[in-house]
Amino acid sequence: MTQTFPVSSAVELAVVERSGFIESRHAGSAIVLDAEGVVIDALGDVDQPILPRSSLKPLQALGALTAGAPLEGLPLALATASHSGTDRHVAVVRDVLDAAGLDENALQCPPAWPGDTATRDEMVLERMPQSRLRMNCSGKHAAMLLTCTANGWDPTTYLAPDHPLQAHIREVIERLTGAKVAATAVDGCGAPVYGMSLAGLGRAAHRIGTASERSPFALHRHAGVLVRTVRENPWTIDGPGRPDTIAIERLGVFAKGGAEGVMIMVAPDGTTTALKVLDGSGRAATAIALALLVKHGALPAGEVAATLAQLPLTVHGGGAEVGAIRATV
Repeated sequence: MTQTFPVSSAVELAVVERSGFIESRHAGSAIVLDAEGVVIDALGDVDQPILPRSSLKPLQALGALTAGAPLEGLPLALATASHSGTDRHVAVVRDVLDAAGLDENALQCPPAWPGDTATRDEMVLERMPQSRLRMNCSGKHAAMLLTCTANGWDPTTYLAPDHPLQAHIREVIERLTGAKVAATAVDGCGAPVYGMSLAGLGRAAHRIGTASERSPFALHRHAGVLVRTVRENPWTIDGPGRPDTIAIERLGVFAKGGAEGVMIMVAPDGTTTALKVLDGSGRAATAIALALLVKHGALPAGEVAATLAQLPLTVHGGGAEVGAIRATV
């Protein structure tokens, strides 16, 4: 059985402090690449495979683009998103499905409640059911369907690993990571997700985050457009008041979190980090990534501190603030 790195190969990345007492510790692994793509820091085991979960979405979106999907602007940004299911997000997903000549019944992601609390409360009050459109991966799925209709591929089997779309996406992923995938699994949304090392994921994130829209290579041009589009529309990739959106808005990074404690982040100067929290908790992932970029001079400490204050890192007791989740890298 293929598996990720063991506890013995992990290092402490963050702690949870309550009233001056270290209550919990998050261990994992992380890698940092400089602006030129050279590895400048490696914590724990960065060579054993992980499942990048939704941190894979920028690579999957590039697979759709290079396969000829007519994605640009907000639909392109939503293709990379783990969105919070607001009406604004759903409107863009509908636009992509309309362009494909399909409706929400073509989506094969499971129905879900939106992650946005206000939107969910409104749906419950209106007795509205869960919806595939509200599922946080619906933008990726709609983009995949649009790619199928643009190429004349069967849209009813688009999630099968041997489908032409998924075969192409896998090839693009291997080009970006520089290695063959280590395993194929089923993600929470039903799409294939591929095992790869943190070193490979970091290489891919760096190549995407530093790509030029004027590159002679189509893959790099597409990557440059994708990153610019997300940075110009940070609400798309996550949602108002949510970690990826906050980090992009305030610091100009390119950030994409994934389930089970995965994060990729590229600073404006190209310094890149990829990390995996081994226990699967993502609550400290943004803070860890930002701390690593500060450590290596890619982001100003003061601005990062102000950004961290906007994230859900406070520990409460009796209704008062009594501690915090903080990175220890």
